[in-house]
Order: sequence, then C-alpha cells, then structure tokens
Amino acid sequence: MLKGNLKFYALALILFTGVFSLGTIIAKISHPASSEEKVLLAGSLEKFEFLAGQRSSKCGLQAANLDSYPKDGRIQGSCCAAMDIRKYQKQVEGLKGFSNIPQIPEDPYDVPVSLAKELFEYQKNIHLIPEQQVIYEEAVKLSHEGGPCCCSCWRWTAFEGQAKYLITKHNFGPKEIAEIWDLEDGCGGGEEHT
Repeated sequence: MLKGNLKFYALALILFTGVFSLGTIIAKISHPASSEEKVLLAGSLEKFEFLAGQRSSKCGLQAANLDSYPKDGRIQGSCCAAMDIRKYQKQVEGLKGFSNIPQIPEDPYDVPVSLAKELFEYQKNIHLIPEQQVIYEEAVKLSHEGGPCCCSCWRWTAFEGQAKYLITKHNFGPKEIAEIWDLEDGCGGGEEHT
C-alpha cells in the first residue's frame, strides 16, 4: 500500500510540475517581452536603432493630442528628419549634466507622456514676471531652433513650461535654457540642424 501511495505522489508531483512548467511556458508565449519591457540605455546603438523606427512623435503633434496617449506611455522617435547617431549620442551625453532635475528628460527622442503632461501644466500655470520673461526671450534668441522647438507643437508647449519651471525654481539663465532646448531637440537630422 505504501508503495502504491508513493507511486501516486510521485505521479502527482510529476503532473503538477509539468502543468506548472506548461503554465509558465504558456504565460511566456502569451506575454512576450515587449520592447518597452526591455531596458535600453539612452545613447546606446540599440536604443538609437529602436527609437529610429518609432513614430509616436510627429511634426505638428499638439499637446491636446497627447490626451489620447496612455499615462504610462512614451513619445518616441523623431518628428521631422531621420535621427543621426552622432547627434543623438551628443545630445544624450549633454543631458547627463542635468540628470539631477527630473523635469529634463534623459533622452530627447524618448519622453514619458507623464513628464510631457507635467510640463504642459507648468506652461499653463507658471507666470513669469517681467525680468524672468526677458530671460525666456533671450533663450529663444540663443537657441538653434528659435525657441523650444522648430514649430508650435507638443514639444514647444512642454519645453516652454519646462523653461518657466527652470527659470522660476532653479534660477536658470538664458544660456542654460537655450542649451537644454538644443539638447532636447527631437526633430532629427545631423549636426547641420543644430
């Protein structure tokens, strides 16, 4: 009888293990690792290749359009021209100097929707006093795109809000704001576009 019970328990253990393993295999097949789950290092060739194929950022995309994007989503890829690896890596390297400020993205071609929406709120709710407005206007003149972006799109709205935040909360001057805008440029293209 003991021998029969051992066979039963052994068979039950084998079946349980098999079903558990099969369940794990089915779960892995049902939920394959997506590119969002895989962490790619900003500035790496792998991330460049991934972002170069993304199209959630478009030329002229307005801040209001981001209401349809998931809160945990990301705005990825270039909006105008093809990305350039040298320029991309230079931008990411430059943005590292501001990594202590969470309102500045670490990657200009991979911006969290939540950050963009936070910056939209700054754009609406932070009002610059005249002296601060002069700093903003000087930054516009100094930046390569003539402002936060080359067109009045979601980037312009977001990074205008970011500039207001940096001017009022961190006392940034026009050169710093213009530098950040240039590093955040998501239009694509090579060095000739900066």
